[in-house]
Amino acid sequence: MDLRFVRVGFVIISALLGSQVIGYTLGWPFWVRMVAGAVAGAALVVLEALIHRLGRVSVRGVSAAVFGLLFGLIMAKLVSDAIALIPLNPGTASTIRVSLTWAFCYLGMAMALRGRDEFSVVIPYVRLSRHDRGEDAFVVDTSAIIDGRIVDLCKARFLEGRLIVPRFVLKELQTVADSTDPMKRSRGRRGLEALNQLRRLQTVDVRVHEEDLPGIAEIDEKLVKLAQLLGGRVITNDYNLEKVAEIQNVRVLNVNELAQALRPVVLPGETIDVRPIKEGKEHHQAVAYLNDGTMVVVEQGRGLIGQTIKGLVTSVLQTSAGRMVFVRPEGTPAKVEDH
Repeated sequence: MDLRFVRVGFVIISALLGSQVIGYTLGWPFWVRMVAGAVAGAALVVLEALIHRLGRVSVRGVSAAVFGLLFGLIMAKLVSDAIALIPLNPGTASTIRVSLTWAFCYLGMAMALRGRDEFSVVIPYVRLSRHDRGEDAFVVDTSAIIDGRIVDLCKARFLEGRLIVPRFVLKELQTVADSTDPMKRSRGRRGLEALNQLRRLQTVDVRVHEEDLPGIAEIDEKLVKLAQLLGGRVITNDYNLEKVAEIQNVRVLNVNELAQALRPVVLPGETIDVRPIKEGKEHHQAVAYLNDGTMVVVEQGRGLIGQTIKGLVTSVLQTSAGRMVFVRPEGTPAKVEDH
């Protein structure tokens, strides 16, 4: 149910109610009473909208509106009973009772609709759970889709279950694919192709989540919030998003960290095939890279640039930037002290 329909219907009902309550005993014309009721209803709608701006809550669902209506009726009954202790004439008491019921029912429905995903009934401590909530749900970030390695993880069955692609992530991916920058456009199209590959896999269930969470501006915040609502994890390559999610107790699977953990271990004394591609920092060194991106420093390899050689691993150095491997070409004497 859209909140706009509730608002319009509420103003109409307010106009009809006002025609029977407001100024009736004073002899006001019918149309004046109806306008007064409509104005009062519109004022309450504006008040509710202002409250929403001060404290944003997600909007969705009919079931929460029913609970909100019941809660409003209970609150109106309790307040009316309290006011009934004051000696008032029957006409005034009836008007107050009707007005309280009118106000509390609307506020209860409106707030419940806005907070459907987290709606809790204080008494008797019952919490509404989403039908799509589950531990096997993975909310996928744009960076993880563009990276593409998530496809291989799913093919290898390291990831199984539901992959939730929010609509706002899909829009961001489309924006990147339509960019005037050739590099960005290429990355966006690669992400769309990766998403199509995921949809064709039998091991995962890819779903587009339509809820946009309009009250939250930043996409990273939306991802974390959606993961909280679904009780799932976030898949990303973004280090900052990972830390923000961890602060909010949302579990994160960082594809880069997984790749780092699965890098093959190279030990001193082993022989590996490398191809120096550029000069190193020292005059006798050349630089090569393993398939996983690990930097290899080839001692006495400056004259071997462009050739595939067998190198003897002399040492492995772990730095803040990653792992560095030092090798010496087989059959070459160690003219320079190995690192």
